Amino acid sequence: MTKLVYFAWVRERIGKGEEEISLPAEVIAVGDLLNHLKTLGEEYETALQFPEAIRVAINMEHADHDEPIAGAREIGLFPPMTGG
Repeated sequence: MTKLVYFAWVRERIGKGEEEISLPAEVIAVGDLLNHLKTLGEEYETALQFPEAIRVAINMEHADHDEPIAGAREIGLFPPMTGG
């Protein structure tokens, strides 16, 4: 099981702040995870319709979309941050 944590409008669109899910073997990298999540329902598809805009942290460290997720205890998904 992998713990996923959702932030800001990603959380609002999915409708939950976190969940634990079992990932299929073919989900190897962050990009694979985002594509897989979009298949879990309309709310996920809406939240992740622009995956290139989604920022990801693996075990609280920022990760690129080609980063492997093997061994991740927690994966956070959040939109780009702005502000001052």
